[in-house]
Amino acid sequence: MAFPFQSPFPRTIRPLLALVLVSLSACAASAPALAQEKKVAQKNGVDISKMGAYRALAQHMYLDFQKGDLAAAAELGTVLERLWDKAEEYGGDTALAKTNRQLFDEIDKAMDQFITPLTEAKGKPPDAARVKAAFNAYLDKLKLAD
Repeated sequence: MAFPFQSPFPRTIRPLLALVLVSLSACAASAPALAQEKKVAQKNGVDISKMGAYRALAQHMYLDFQKGDLAAAAELGTVLERLWDKAEEYGGDTALAKTNRQLFDEIDKAMDQFITPLTEAKGKPPDAARVKAAFNAYLDKLKLAD
C-alpha cells in the first residue's frame, strides 16, 4: 500500500547538507590563517604590545654589540633591566610578576643570561655565539607574554 503523502524531509535535507558543507569549507579555509603568528601593530618600529618596549631595547642592545660598541650595549642593558624590574616586578596589579610569576621568572632569567655577558664585559667582548643564543632565547620568552 502506497501513501499519497510524501515527507518534506528529503526536500529539505539537500539544502541543509549544502549549507553545512559550505560552512565546513569556510572553516577549513580560514584555519591556516588562524594558525599563523598574529601580527602585532607597530609604531616607529616598536611593537605595540606588552613586551614591545623590552624587545626594542634588546634589539638595539644587540645591534650595538654587533657593531662592537660594548659601552652602549652595557648601558642599554642596565636601562632594560631597570625598566623591567620597575614595571614587571614592582609595577602594581598588572605587573607580570603578579599576573604570572612563573613566566616572569622565565623571562627574567633569559634577560639576565642575555644582559650579563654584556654588562660585565669590562672591555673584553663576550662570545658572539653565546650572546646571539641568549638574545634569541630572550626574544622567544618575551613572545610568551605579549
